[in-house]
Amino acid sequence: MAGEDPDFVLRYLAEVEALAEEVMAARQQIVDLNQKRNQNREALRALNKELNSADKATVCFGSMFIQLPKTKTQEMLQRDQELLEEEIAKLQEELKVKVSNLMEAQGKPELKGYDLKPLTAEEMWFMRKVVDG
Repeated sequence: MAGEDPDFVLRYLAEVEALAEEVMAARQQIVDLNQKRNQNREALRALNKELNSADKATVCFGSMFIQLPKTKTQEMLQRDQELLEEEIAKLQEELKVKVSNLMEAQGKPELKGYDLKPLTAEEMWFMRKVVDG
């Protein structure tokens, strides 16, 4: 790159920096969603422990506290957990693409095994059947 056009070098560095920022932003988003998922998990555990003690739970929405039936509160938290799981999985898939783009822009070799996907339950069943005979 010593004899390269300075404008080309600046564009290249700007592109690499933009890709790196995308990767960092996606990672931070995943961390934030994981924290929310853990808080929901804690709330669900607390509700399960106290399910028989009272009919209603006090829930905070923004700056407002509302009493809701515990079963309704559990359903809401469980649905929120499912949405968080889906969003985290989607972000993790997008992160793989962003990291791959960054590595390619930097001229680094492709990460080996980074695109692996776990076996489904059905695939595991077949694998056990083959292995066990």
